[in-house]
Amino acid sequence: MPASVAELIDLLDLEMIEDNLFRGKQPKTELQRVFGGQVAAHALVAATRTVAEKYVVHSLHSYFVRPGDTAVPIVYDVDNVRDGRTFATRRVVARQHGRPIFGMTLNFQVPEDGLEHQDVMPDVPAPEDCPSLNDLFDARSEEDGDTSEWEREWAALEVRYAGNSRPGGELPHDLEPARARLWIRVNGDLPDSPLQHTAAFTYASDMTLLGAALVPHGVYISSPNVQAASLDHTIWFHRPFRADEWWLYDQHSPAASGGRGLTFARVFTADGRLVASVAQEGLIRVR
Repeated sequence: MPASVAELIDLLDLEMIEDNLFRGKQPKTELQRVFGGQVAAHALVAATRTVAEKYVVHSLHSYFVRPGDTAVPIVYDVDNVRDGRTFATRRVVARQHGRPIFGMTLNFQVPEDGLEHQDVMPDVPAPEDCPSLNDLFDARSEEDGDTSEWEREWAALEVRYAGNSRPGGELPHDLEPARARLWIRVNGDLPDSPLQHTAAFTYASDMTLLGAALVPHGVYISSPNVQAASLDHTIWFHRPFRADEWWLYDQHSPAASGGRGLTFARVFTADGRLVASVAQEGLIRVR
């Protein structure tokens, strides 16, 4: 996976093969399947390159159909569903070996003024007062799995732990037993292009949601007895923001059943603006 911001920027760039047809490269990785955030970010970039500059993405809804093969490129086929005066819609299918592995529908809007309100940002420690996720993984016992994967695979991102509702954790767990909060940013400076920041955020947004669904159960996403995989992923973009500046990922899993966990997340900038909302259901099967 990308070990620097430069490698992340290169990974999120796409080769145009034909009109509405793009190819995404693969990074060096030890993961057994393609990271879902990579495919989602690639699909976002592909769709954005087919709309006029006046449009800005405001939502995306996606399904992970098959595990991606890390050894071969992925082709992204964009369907121009609609271009209206205010809204535009695109549908993207990602394919490998002639079969679809992922599908996404995106809606774009010409920015306009309107009514505004938002939730209040929760009271959390500042990022500099929170331990890094890498430090927490280093302190975890070997029985919870190979925690060195974080340093090998995710160096392009900086993540700090701001509390969770695990029994004995920092947050109350009586009414919301599955809540986890993290500060996240790209570990370096991105260009000013809004697409670079939207794509980098989409890439990172798939990283920790399933872990929030495991908070009450005494297991971790890296535990060898847990089979985890993203099944679907949705993002609503409320306001523009920079992915290379700290954003709070306030994650809450209201339910888990049938080997699946559902997680919602609110995304706040450090100055308290609610800039995005995320939802994901994933496989959290205990072997």
